Amino acid sequence: MYVELRHIDKSFGGFKASDDVSFGVEKGRLVALLGPSGSGKTTILRIIAGLENPDAGEIVIDGQVVNHLPGSQRGIGFVFQNYALFRHMTVFDNIAFGLKVQKKSRAQIKARVEELIQLTGLTGLEKRYPNQLSGGQRQRVAFARALAPNPQLLLLDEPFAAIDAKVRKELRQWLKAMIRKVGITSIFVTHDQDEAVEVADEIIITNLGKVEQMGSPLDIYKNPRTPFVAQFIGESSIIEHYERFNGFHRVEGLDQAVVRPEFVECFRPDNQKLSGAMEAVEKGVIEEISFRGNRLELTLNVKGVPLIAQRSLERRPVELGDEMYVLIYRMYVFDQDNAHLLENEELKKLPPDKLPTAQQ
Repeated sequence: MYVELRHIDKSFGGFKASDDVSFGVEKGRLVALLGPSGSGKTTILRIIAGLENPDAGEIVIDGQVVNHLPGSQRGIGFVFQNYALFRHMTVFDNIAFGLKVQKKSRAQIKARVEELIQLTGLTGLEKRYPNQLSGGQRQRVAFARALAPNPQLLLLDEPFAAIDAKVRKELRQWLKAMIRKVGITSIFVTHDQDEAVEVADEIIITNLGKVEQMGSPLDIYKNPRTPFVAQFIGESSIIEHYERFNGFHRVEGLDQAVVRPEFVECFRPDNQKLSGAMEAVEKGVIEEISFRGNRLELTLNVKGVPLIAQRSLERRPVELGDEMYVLIYRMYVFDQDNAHLLENEELKKLPPDKLPTAQQ
């Protein structure tokens, strides 16, 4: 592992921001620290950067314990949420700042800054000041400035938070491609699930100062290991008494369930494909319809529980108040410590060619 945190504790007064935090990041990986506000993700980033000192535990970078080293000696580049550019300096001078601190020669500074300006797509903007740039351009300058001293580790604190939605999406792809091109180990903080899933090689989920789970975006989404992750990742409905739904039986000790939109399918009552699966079907009523660009998102009242389902625009139109037949294919059930996947038992009885499929 290139970066390791070993049993990190950090408190601010009576608030425990990091509670026995341990994880490792391999060299060259792009990792997201994802969690709600107050979950401890920014504290972890600042501890790695040397901006906060842990109360206990070790920070290891490239095999060396760095607790005693100031941030300036840890080989780290840091990109702040608000860019933190020097307003009185041009783009060129902002990028050159760290190199001047390192007392590089004029020739070295010029060569490195020109290389980064070309790399980050800032050609022609060298003499502009931050207030003459767009938000996306400022973020590129901040990124180039962090890379200028050739750090071995790049840390980014909510790097897209101050940018509008359209530019943010473009910068996500740009940042991912840039980091892969440079090959630098990178950790970024975000509270945006879409951002973490789209950009990161691995995601670390934090909650109440603890690491809940670490893994690839796909693994975390498909195999949540804790109740918090099952609820936090994706757009979920949390339900009590899940045994009321056809095809599901209560598991001793597992009191709640999470149903995600992709676990639910809804059909118009005249759909002939349902004839062999009625034991698994519920009746529901459409209470809300939201247009999501390439699909509709339906909120259905099923036995008094709001469930979310997605519906293709190619299927027959539906309206508020329409009665629908609803299939819940699976759900996560959990206690305080563990999450488990339950499959609809009635559907498991059907041969593959009798399973209902979405149609007009």
